[in-house]
This record gives sequence, structure tokens and C-alpha cells, in this order.
Amino acid sequence: MRISKLAAPLLFVAITALAVAGCEREGPAESAGEEIDESMQHMKESAEDAGDAMENKMEETGDRIEDATDH
Repeated sequence: MRISKLAAPLLFVAITALAVAGCEREGPAESAGEEIDESMQHMKESAEDAGDAMENKMEETGDRIEDATDH
């Protein structure tokens, strides 16, 4: 009877320790996922920069057209 009373808490501690240890390790899928996330963030920033540059060029072109038609 005494062994069974100790078995449940010890089993709980062992399972908890294994679960925590398993969560701390980063596997190859998690590493790949993080790299994909970083790549997507970089692509998003690059696209935003390109869009901003295009917007600026379009505004400059519009200003030049206005200047050319005013004279």
C-alpha cells in the first residue's frame, strides 16, 4: 500500500520533468519554421520598401508632368 501512495506523485514528477525537458529542445522543424518566419518578414519589409520607392517616383513623375503642362 505504501508503494502505491508514493508511485503516483513520483510518476507525476517524472512525467512533468520529461515534458519540460522535451519543450526546451528545439527540433529541426521548429528551426525551419523560424527561418521561414524570418524570411517572410524580410520579404514583407522589402516589398514595403519597394512600394514606398515606387510611390515616391510616381509622385515625382506627377509633379514633373504638372510643371511641364503649366508652362
